[in-house]
Amino acid sequence: MLSFPTTLSSLPEIIDGLPNISGWETEVLSVVNHDQPVFLPTTNIRLEDVNAVFAIALHMHQPTIPAGNGGTLISNLQYMFEHPHEGDNHNADPFAYCYSRMGDLIPELVSQGCNPRVMLDYSGNLLWGLRQMGRGDVLDNLKRITCDRNYQPYVEWLGTMWGHAVIPSTPIADIKLHIIAWQHHFAAIFGWEALARVKGFSPPEMHLPNHPDALFEFVKALKECGYRWLLVQEHSVETLTGQSLTHRHLPHRLIARNSQGETISITALIKTQGSDTKLVAQMQPYYEAKTLSKQQIGSVFVPPIVSQIGDGENGGVMMNEFPSAFKQAWWDMVNNGGGKSGVVGMCGTEYLELIEAAGCKPENYPACQPVGQHQIWERVSPDNCQPEAVENAIQELKQINSNFHLDGASWTNHISWVKGYENVLSPMYQLSSSFHQKFDQLQQTDSTEPITRQSHYRNLLLHNLLLQTSCFRYWGQGAWTDHAREIYKRGENLLHIN
Repeated sequence: MLSFPTTLSSLPEIIDGLPNISGWETEVLSVVNHDQPVFLPTTNIRLEDVNAVFAIALHMHQPTIPAGNGGTLISNLQYMFEHPHEGDNHNADPFAYCYSRMGDLIPELVSQGCNPRVMLDYSGNLLWGLRQMGRGDVLDNLKRITCDRNYQPYVEWLGTMWGHAVIPSTPIADIKLHIIAWQHHFAAIFGWEALARVKGFSPPEMHLPNHPDALFEFVKALKECGYRWLLVQEHSVETLTGQSLTHRHLPHRLIARNSQGETISITALIKTQGSDTKLVAQMQPYYEAKTLSKQQIGSVFVPPIVSQIGDGENGGVMMNEFPSAFKQAWWDMVNNGGGKSGVVGMCGTEYLELIEAAGCKPENYPACQPVGQHQIWERVSPDNCQPEAVENAIQELKQINSNFHLDGASWTNHISWVKGYENVLSPMYQLSSSFHQKFDQLQQTDSTEPITRQSHYRNLLLHNLLLQTSCFRYWGQGAWTDHAREIYKRGENLLHIN
C-alpha cells in the first residue's frame, strides 16, 4: 500500500451541485508527487519469464451539454436515454453497460485463475454525468476493481484532461487546470490512495501538441502533477532527425524544447497505428505481441510492449465482440504459461517499473519529439534559441510547405479541431482569458479560504473547461456548436457576478 499524508480527510464529490474540480490543489499535489513503486510490490509477473508484453486501454467519454430541463447541464448519455429515437440514442443502455462492465469482467477472470490487465481512461465529464444521472451503480462497480486490493494489481487508471479538451488548441494556461481538476474529481470518487496510483496519462483524441511552447507547458504540467509517462500515437511523433520510429514497441523519451531553449522530457509509450477500437475489441495487441521477441535498451534485454487504446463503448465491435475476445485472450494465456510467462498483458506503469527495476534507465530510451519539429530545430541554432527565431522558422516553413502546421497530430489526420470552428474557438479563448484576468491575481492574496475552493470560482472554472470539450468541434456546425455558444454565454454571465 502506498503511503501518503494520513491527515487528509476524504473529499466531497459534489459541492453545491457541481463536481469537485478545485480547492484542494495543495493536497492533490502532495499525494501525487511521490516516487514510490505502484505495481512493483504486488505484481505476480517476473520479467525474466516474459518474451513480449501488450497493454490495452479503454477510453470512455460523454460530453456535458446544456440540454436538460430548463437548459440545465446534463450528460449527453442522459440526453440519449431521454430521447431514444434520435440518431443512435438507442445505444444509451449498451453504452452505460460498457462503462460498468470491466467491474464484472476482471473479478470473473481472476476467479477463473486468469491474470488479466486493463487500463481505464474516463473523462471528468463522464464521471460527473454518471453521478448526475443517479448511476452510482456504475461508479460502485468501478470502485470494486479500483479500491479492492484483490483487484488492484489488474487495473490501472490513466489520468486525462477533465473536460476532454484536445491539448494543442487548449489555452496553455488551462492545460494544468484540466489535469488537476481530473485529479480532484477522481480522488473524491475513489479516494486519495487510488489517486496516488495514477501515474500514466491519456491525452484526449491522442492529440499531441507540436508547437514547441505548447508541448513544453504540457509536459511540464504533467510532471508537476506527478505523472511519469503518457501514451502517444505512433504517427504523431518522429525521431530527433525527423524519421519515423524504428523501435515503436519500446518506451521512448519524449523531448519537449520550448522557444527559450529549455528542455524537459517524459517517458512515452507508443500507441501503434491502426483502427483503434477494432484492434482493442479483437485483442489484436495480444496477437501482435506473439510475433515479437526481446529487444535491447542500453545493456538490458527487455520484452517489447504493444500498446493500444480505443473507445471502450463506441461501435458494434466494441459493444458486442469485446467481452468474448477479452476473455478468450486471457484464457489462451492461462493455457500457455499460466498467464505469467511467455506473452503477457501488463499495465503501463507495471511494465515501466519492472524494466527499470531490471536496470533500464529512462535516459536510454530512444528519443522522440512531435512530428514536424525537426523542421523547426534545423532552422534554429541551439545557441540562438529565442522566441523570435523560432517564430521566424515557423513562418518560413508555412510559406514553403503548405502541409506544415502546428495544430498537432492525433489518432486520425482527416479531422481538425481547428479548421472551420472559429465561431467556437474565438469565444473559447475569450472566456479563458476573462477567467484568468478575474482570478489569477486573486489567487496570490491570502484569505481564510482559498479562492479555488469558493463556489463562484468552481462554477466559472467548470464552464471554462466544458467549453473546451472536443465534441463541440467534431460534428460540424449545428447543435454541437450551439451547445458551445450557450456554455460560453453562461460563462460570460457568471463573470459579471461578484
